[in-house]
Amino acid sequence: MRKIEVIEKLITDYPDAHIISTCGYITRDLYNASDRPEHFYMVGSMGMAAPIALGLAKTNPQNTFIVLDGDGSFVMNFGITLMIAEHKPSNLIHIVLDNEMHESTGGQHTVPISNSKAIMENIGYNKVHVIETLDQFPEIVEEGPVMIHCKVEANSGKIGKRVEWTPQEIVKRFTSTLAVSVS
Repeated sequence: MRKIEVIEKLITDYPDAHIISTCGYITRDLYNASDRPEHFYMVGSMGMAAPIALGLAKTNPQNTFIVLDGDGSFVMNFGITLMIAEHKPSNLIHIVLDNEMHESTGGQHTVPISNSKAIMENIGYNKVHVIETLDQFPEIVEEGPVMIHCKVEANSGKIGKRVEWTPQEIVKRFTSTLAVSVS
């Protein structure tokens, strides 16, 4: 399964969701698939998409938040998963796009994520799905936090253009879509 297929499915299946994407190619893929004010693009802060999504989910319970994490950024800030599990935001879906590498910095191998279902459910995520094909993608009906660990292929095509918005513009656009503004 390809990353872009997962991203396009999320955009289609959750048209009203706010998506916070980690830095690197995942942000570029999201931006090129569909640039929307509801997308918060990380443009250089690896491992920080999930903490931002947790804060937003807690302060904006009426919105659905989707974290797009890579395996490298997920492992880099694994501690946030304990906070997410403790706070149990019912409106948070945590997607890990696992291609077993830091793709945007040269393809260095990441630490393998083994037994993610058991680990994440044991620390307190309500439901964890591990999928290898797009047809295994679950219809989310349970309350979050939910994780979907997606085994994806390395990108074999052309990488899309970089996000053209400045960080300040990203924040302004994104916060304008929230019912409760974040300062």
